[in-house]
Amino acid sequence: MNKKVLLIIAFLIIASCFVFGRIAGNDFINLDDQGYITKNHDVQSGFNFQTIKWALSAVVISNWHPLTLLSHILDWSLFGANAAGHHLVSLFLHIGSIIFLFLFLNKTTHNLWAAAFAATFFALHPLRVESVAWASERKDVLSMFFGMASIYVYAFYTENHKLSKYFLCLMLFSLSLMSKSMFVTLPFVLLLLDYWPLERWQNAKDAPAESIFKIAGRLLCEKIPFFFLTIAVSIITFWAQNKELSVASESILPFPTRAANAIVSFSSYLVKTIYPINLSIYYPYDFYLPLWKVLISATILILITATVFYFIRKLPFLFVGWSWYLGTLIPVIGLVQVGTQSMADRYTYLPSIGIAVMLAWGFSCLIENYGILKKIMLPMTLALLIIISVLTWNQCGYWKNSYSLFKHAVKITKDNYIAHERLAAYLVEKGNFNAAIYHYNKAISIKTQPILSYAGNYIDRGNTYAKLAMYQLAIEDFNKAIKIKPDSADSYYARGTTYGRFMGQYKMAIDDLNKAISLKPDYVDAYINRGLVWDKLGLYQKAIDDFNEAIKIKPDYANAWNNRAYVYLNQKNIAHTLKHSLSLFLSY
Repeated sequence: MNKKVLLIIAFLIIASCFVFGRIAGNDFINLDDQGYITKNHDVQSGFNFQTIKWALSAVVISNWHPLTLLSHILDWSLFGANAAGHHLVSLFLHIGSIIFLFLFLNKTTHNLWAAAFAATFFALHPLRVESVAWASERKDVLSMFFGMASIYVYAFYTENHKLSKYFLCLMLFSLSLMSKSMFVTLPFVLLLLDYWPLERWQNAKDAPAESIFKIAGRLLCEKIPFFFLTIAVSIITFWAQNKELSVASESILPFPTRAANAIVSFSSYLVKTIYPINLSIYYPYDFYLPLWKVLISATILILITATVFYFIRKLPFLFVGWSWYLGTLIPVIGLVQVGTQSMADRYTYLPSIGIAVMLAWGFSCLIENYGILKKIMLPMTLALLIIISVLTWNQCGYWKNSYSLFKHAVKITKDNYIAHERLAAYLVEKGNFNAAIYHYNKAISIKTQPILSYAGNYIDRGNTYAKLAMYQLAIEDFNKAIKIKPDSADSYYARGTTYGRFMGQYKMAIDDLNKAISLKPDYVDAYINRGLVWDKLGLYQKAIDDFNEAIKIKPDYANAWNNRAYVYLNQKNIAHTLKHSLSLFLSY
């Protein structure tokens, strides 16, 4: 590497650390971070045969991504609950991806400054914040790291066609897919890169002439193993998301609604790339998009696509950049709707590279063809990079904690029920129950669509009412939750716990906890709370049986051991109490 390349890499590292550095002071947030990290017992168990086996097969929050889970296990082993370490690892992975992107573009185009601008624009843009600052989005930065490494190695493979480079490229692609399935589009991306900047769709100067069909066949055959991995991981991903009931059905979210949202999202991401303000962790789904908005968005897409194809020979980077943007967005654009968001900033992580390439080489062409613009373009480019850096720094500040993040989301978006729910959960954790009730009320009042109506809000508000000793209101909420979702074990558990712990209605408590256990046989807390009710009724052996079952399901759950010891003490069985207290002590 020459001195200029090394200086640009140093700049990319320093600039990224400066702009994103404040995330080291941010907390975990109460959306997904619990499921992946802070309340995931398997992640916190450290590296061993069992956790590795679990990571390879587990579906966590509707995703199969074993390498991401292993990275979380490693982080917890190194940093524990210190969020700074988790965030900094994500930042370093992001920086690694930036470097691979820059090196690839510089190697294949020999345009140092265009490559530097594209990498910097991609690296420092505010839309990157969600992927880098959110601990749960480790899957984004890890997948991108291996994906960009694969693309960089591919550039070397195309020079000499060494099998070692080919298999390394394929292996890195596999690691990317095991981190997140977003990179399933890599085979298509490689075909685009074959067109530009690698120029493999054209006949080589010293090689015999080949027809376009022969070239296409050769390039496609070369990608067959990549397509095989893409198909396999796509099937696994669809299975995992269906298993968790995350995919919206046709009856709940008809295809025309999804198609309209997809068209608007394509153009909305472009707008946010050009004008990146009012960025939110969650954008509520608009079920009644105005026709004019869909038509304007479709017109914008058609005009850009037509322009790109018009200049396909003269300005091939426009075709490749635009196709990269559109093609890599397709898996997450919502034609197959997973979740309830209309769009998400993190979904631009891979697609935005296409826009960065279009801008960088577009500016480069303007300077080459209109020398007078050189004096204007340099300060304009610097101003643009400074502006996006300031916006990114500011955006990182909203991720300080759950309160600042979701308060901002409520402020800048309309009817953001997720933001209200998460604010309520944060306020409950801080003991501000009345304020939490306000936000639960807002969330419930917004959620009128079938896809959004689920029992969790009523359970959470009911539990908050119980903390305020408003037990009848709590029971009414649990009843509503059961009406919405009759097979919800959590609803019966919450109602049974309230009956037993606070209202002294032990028979009704037992009935509800029995129902919860029948719906979810491994419901540890239901066994424990039923055991506590048996204890209050003086039925000590039944209580012990329930605590035994809880310990059998979750052997390291201290609450079950403590409660069993307490019942033994109530029975005056000192020997058992000492024995189990000692075993609990030794286990720590």
